Amino acid sequence: MKKVTGFSLVELMIVVAIVGMLAAIVVPTYGEYVQRGKIAEATSQLATMAVKLEQYFQDNRTYSGACAAGTTAPLPSGLQYFTLSCTSLTSATFTVQATGISAKGMGGFTYTIAPNNVKATTSVPAGWSANAACWVTRKDGSC
Repeated sequence: MKKVTGFSLVELMIVVAIVGMLAAIVVPTYGEYVQRGKIAEATSQLATMAVKLEQYFQDNRTYSGACAAGTTAPLPSGLQYFTLSCTSLTSATFTVQATGISAKGMGGFTYTIAPNNVKATTSVPAGWSANAACWVTRKDGSC
């Protein structure tokens, strides 16, 4: 009698089902992990801008006029996932905002920083929990 080698169709289907279940769990988790990695661009650039704005204030005794090219606190260029803007510059306060770029998968995220290191998450995409007291870095609203 000839010995048959190889896999049966049932064995092959079981393996395909297991791989499908693992993929259904891993792919969304990986996508969230990548998104969380992109958030670091916004938070690090906001923290850097806050330091530069404080330096500008020490030199000029006002925040007005900052965030412009040629100053000690220019807006950074070349960001991949967020755009930074100075939404409020007065003689005594500032607000810098990082807005996610939708085409890069970060639409809906908006982070801000103000004097005294006041951090806030002003908007998050659907499925994420907001937290106005800090920069949200996880879907559950934790910082």
